[in-house]
Amino acid sequence: MRPFASSSSSSRPAILLLIASNLLALLPSSSASRLDTQSAARRAALEERGEVLGSATSPRRRASTGYNDPTSNGGYMLTIVNGTYPAGLGEPLNVILSANSDKDVLVKSTDNGGFLNYMLSTQLGEECLGQHLGSDQEANLGDGQGNVTEIEELRWNYGNPYVGTCEETFNGGLHLRYWTQNTTGAYFLAVSVEKDLAAGHDIVVDGYNVGRDYLVGNLTGTTVPSRNVTNQTTYSGSTTYNNYTYQTDVQYVSGLLQNTSNGINHYLTVQTSQYPAIDGLVAVLTVKITSRPKTSSAIARFADVPALALVTPLVLGGIMSLI
Repeated sequence: MRPFASSSSSSRPAILLLIASNLLALLPSSSASRLDTQSAARRAALEERGEVLGSATSPRRRASTGYNDPTSNGGYMLTIVNGTYPAGLGEPLNVILSANSDKDVLVKSTDNGGFLNYMLSTQLGEECLGQHLGSDQEANLGDGQGNVTEIEELRWNYGNPYVGTCEETFNGGLHLRYWTQNTTGAYFLAVSVEKDLAAGHDIVVDGYNVGRDYLVGNLTGTTVPSRNVTNQTTYSGSTTYNNYTYQTDVQYVSGLLQNTSNGINHYLTVQTSQYPAIDGLVAVLTVKITSRPKTSSAIARFADVPALALVTPLVLGGIMSLI
């Protein structure tokens, strides 16, 4: 289920050339292979002590579902968006990656089958050359951390893992923001399909439900009819990237969000005369790594070879193809 988008704005060539001109400075710092600096031994030690990565004090109290309902402890299932009219609108956290998933998938990394590699298996990647071109949002996941800025935004890469997310920035398509719940380790995702840059990245009609279901469909190899899903709907399927295969089991659940347009950002473009902006359902993903590379050191990593000589021609070539 690939989301299609309209053509980009006339400012695309100039902006892309500007990005390309800064490429040499950006490549070393934006290498995805360096995103996770925690060793496997340290992660295991932290988990054994019951500590949350990045926190010295908070024990994980994982619910049987693999996440805690944020609203049960003062949090929200809508993001916090500054500058909306009327004020106080937010976007639904409509996908949850359960902490019952394999622990490696719950690490923000492309290494060892981590979350970013899992997302690449469905053609979602980090923003164009590591440059954040959108507005930050916040979320309160009821984990005692208060309002927390998104970790980052992932964009559809149109089949090009090098610069495809640049194309999504201009043309629109599937994208998401994500946060981790400090008390469980679950990932909360705000997923939608957006219009192109010329349209101000407004959300398409039914874009929250459709974005959620594009993601589910891509992860399970199925077509998800958004108007037919219920809190009894399940899907299961697999994806592969970088020699890691992921089995994703999906359960749609109700009770976390409302079936409404009230309080929803972009509600005027998302709702229809028959349906509100969101259907009130959340897709809960439980992910297992079913196959891995035989050895993680069998092939030299990008980080171990001259990065500029290896990556620059690919990235610059991809950028020029977009102009």
